[in-house]
Amino acid sequence: MKRMLPIALGLAAALFTVFAQSPEIEKALMAAPAQLKAGATVIKWKADFTYDTLKKGTNRLVCYDKSGMPTAQPFMVECTSLGNLDRVAQNMKFEAISDKKASQAAFDAAEKDGTRVKPEFGSVWYHLMGADAEHTRTHMTIAVPGATAQSLNLPDNGKEGRVWVMNPGTTTAHLMTPGE
Repeated sequence: MKRMLPIALGLAAALFTVFAQSPEIEKALMAAPAQLKAGATVIKWKADFTYDTLKKGTNRLVCYDKSGMPTAQPFMVECTSLGNLDRVAQNMKFEAISDKKASQAAFDAAEKDGTRVKPEFGSVWYHLMGADAEHTRTHMTIAVPGATAQSLNLPDNGKEGRVWVMNPGTTTAHLMTPGE
C-alpha cells in the first residue's frame, strides 16, 4: 500500500498538468469550437511578428490572443488553420503601421504586387471580440482567396440573407454568413 501512494500521487500530478492550463492558454482557446478546442495549438505573438508555442496541438487549429494589438478590439481572440500563420504575421505587420492610410497602402501594394500571403482556401477564421470578456461577439469567416461571386455562384453582398463573398477576386476574399 505504501508503494501505491507515490504512484497514485504521481498519476494525479500528471493528470492535473494535462488538464490544468494557464489562463493565457484558456483565454486564447475561447474562440475555438468545442469539438476542436482540446486539440488546438496555442501561440503567443511577439513584437517581431514571430511567436512562441504555448501549447502544441494535435489538429490543424491554432489560437492566439490579439487583445489590444493595433486595430484589434480591447478583447480579441482568434483561431484559424496553422497554414494561415504567415498570413496572420503579415496582417499584424501591416496593422502595426500607425498611420491608417500608410497601413492600408501596405496591404494594397502587397495585393497588387503579388506578395500578399494567401490564406488556405476553405480555412475557417474564428473570432471572439469585444470591449471585455463579458461583452463579446463571435464572428466566423471562411477564406476563399481569389474567389468571386461568379466562380462560387454566390452573391457579393448580404442583401439576400444568405452566405455571400466579401472582397471578391482578392487574397482577402472570404465567405460571410448572414448576420455577421
